[in-house]
Amino acid sequence: MEEVVQKIREVRQAESDLAAARSMLSEARDETERDWLRAEAEREAQRLAKLQAELKRLIIRRDPRDEKNVIMEIRAGAGGDEAALFAADLYRMYGRFAERQGWRIEMMSANETGIGGFKEVVFGIQGRGAYSRLKYESGVHRVQRVPETEAAGRIHTSTATVAVLPEVDEVDVEIRPEDLQIDTYRSGGAGGQHVNKTESAVRVTHLPTGIVVSCQDERSQHKNRDRAMKILRAKLYDLAIEQQAAEQAAERRAQVGTGERSEKIRTYNFPQGRVTDHRIGLSLYKLDLILDGDIDELIDGLLSHFEAEALAKTE
Repeated sequence: MEEVVQKIREVRQAESDLAAARSMLSEARDETERDWLRAEAEREAQRLAKLQAELKRLIIRRDPRDEKNVIMEIRAGAGGDEAALFAADLYRMYGRFAERQGWRIEMMSANETGIGGFKEVVFGIQGRGAYSRLKYESGVHRVQRVPETEAAGRIHTSTATVAVLPEVDEVDVEIRPEDLQIDTYRSGGAGGQHVNKTESAVRVTHLPTGIVVSCQDERSQHKNRDRAMKILRAKLYDLAIEQQAAEQAAERRAQVGTGERSEKIRTYNFPQGRVTDHRIGLSLYKLDLILDGDIDELIDGLLSHFEAEALAKTE
């Protein structure tokens, strides 16, 4: 409650400052002084409104997963090689954003196309509040641009899907050994002779759900197994949350993010230099900056939107 108490104190101080400014304004004798005090009262009123909004957000029931690290999965969708290149763009965007926050990035698994794209890439982001900032990024991201291979200069539309999973501890998900099928195989891709001779890659199948996780990024079979289990644990946790959300959709849908993943949540339009988030109707004409990780304005807009929805349900 410390953060809430501190915010209440700030609200009370702002109320006092606003009352003092209005009192001085009513006693002002000349127009110059009144103009200055009127502007000061307006500033105090804006500060009070901002603090009151922050206090409301603090008293909303918080998602217990907000402070957790995340596992992000980006997969190329419709569009072939262009979709894979877009998936790589998104991976770099989230990587740059994480660097700006001072968070740590851990590559877990990648299926590269050979031309700089990803059919699929899975990576972890470790940092305080990572899930709270990234949880609304789940969904279908759409890109509209002219591919480098397009001789006629026609605009193509491609997609990539993003999934954001909270990293969970072993105590959060019980996985029985008898429910697992673990296979090892030789890694593919770059790596020289080692990947052709050593069965360091690991594939873990969770038999009750059919979920399959593969990891081959590390040379150590043990490390690949640990990473595969970490991803599986997060997937099972997310599955359990989705099942719960199906029963309590009206209350939990915005927080969990289920139901919206099959929709196009955001469009990156290169000809116009525009990024539009369709859930909140926000368009920003700074596509280059956004792809370089400057996505705070989008994230803040989404947080404000879903927090307002949550507040409306409590009123």
